[in-house]
Amino acid sequence: MKVLVLGAGQLARMMSLSATHLDIQVSAYDVATQQIINPVTFEAHSATLEQAIADVDAITAEFEHIPADILSVCQQTGKFYPGAEAILTGGDRAKEKALLEKAQVACAPYALITEKAHFLAAIEKLGKPLVVKTCQAGYDGKGQWRVKHDDEVETIWQEMSEFLAAGTEAAPHAIIAEQMIPFDREVSIIGVRDRSGQCRIYPLTENQHTDGVLTLSVAGKEKSTIQAQAESAFSALASELNYVGVLAIEFFDVNGTLLVNEIAPRVHNSGHWTQQGCHVSQFENHIRAIAGLPVGDTTLIRPTAMINVLGQENIPNDVLQIPGVTSHWYGKTAKPGRKMGHINVSANSLHELGERLADLAEILPDSAYPGIAETSHALILN
Repeated sequence: MKVLVLGAGQLARMMSLSATHLDIQVSAYDVATQQIINPVTFEAHSATLEQAIADVDAITAEFEHIPADILSVCQQTGKFYPGAEAILTGGDRAKEKALLEKAQVACAPYALITEKAHFLAAIEKLGKPLVVKTCQAGYDGKGQWRVKHDDEVETIWQEMSEFLAAGTEAAPHAIIAEQMIPFDREVSIIGVRDRSGQCRIYPLTENQHTDGVLTLSVAGKEKSTIQAQAESAFSALASELNYVGVLAIEFFDVNGTLLVNEIAPRVHNSGHWTQQGCHVSQFENHIRAIAGLPVGDTTLIRPTAMINVLGQENIPNDVLQIPGVTSHWYGKTAKPGRKMGHINVSANSLHELGERLADLAEILPDSAYPGIAETSHALILN
């Protein structure tokens, strides 16, 4: 069997690696260069996108910002999973909010903005501080503003208006304003739905972000009541989209009540821990689902943490001496803030996981790997 991934980054790479032992060949379409490549070796193929689409049994995507004409061509084949609607929804916050309303899944109060009057009305209705996000082209904290004081309104509006003006009649731009909700923490759920509609869901993951970018995730510490809320949201959204494959949902935890922050119609950074924390990773389960194979066990087999490696060319060798540590690299050229790889840390208990993170905190500088020491301390005291 053959699978084509739209996008040629690290997620396509890890899907390809996980598909090898299933005897499934994975190729990737680099949207930037318009080439078909091997996502592990980066070797370019001579095939065109049309030839690659015709040659494969299933098509999927590793990110949301794919040109609509490519999505349309793939959708017409009948072998694109999770499908154009899901990808377009994940790449447009206005469509995402409409989906949440339709599925009756809770999120923060919001207002859609396409002109200055809408912006002023949103400030009046939702109050300050206000979180403002572009509906399109925003990720890893990009395309966002915080309105805290009246004297910021005009300056922020000028930046917002430039984004709105960049839209076209065929692809208009919009902006969402959200009420800033004081939350206790950020969590996410990763689940998989197969072609018959059966769902398997991984344990909820607690996430830490720095400057809008995920830096650390921990799985294995959630109570059943919180997990049940997240699973209910997953089932509702996956069913509404008639989804096939892995779907990620990010939440704010507000005093034990979950509000959706955003969805990602793909394998997700906060699910990388599943490579060592579960029998079947999110990457393999996504490939299984889109290929029409039975999806695998999503049960946690050991508490696991994931640490993003951002902008670092390598990690100290001593990291790999710590029991339960595995490194994963993406084959990229180092740039400041770029996701170069990740480190998974597993243990037999949360206390032991905390001890292993404490050992890592002594090796990895907090400036490049924030939050490890603090998280280790909390887990040891748990």
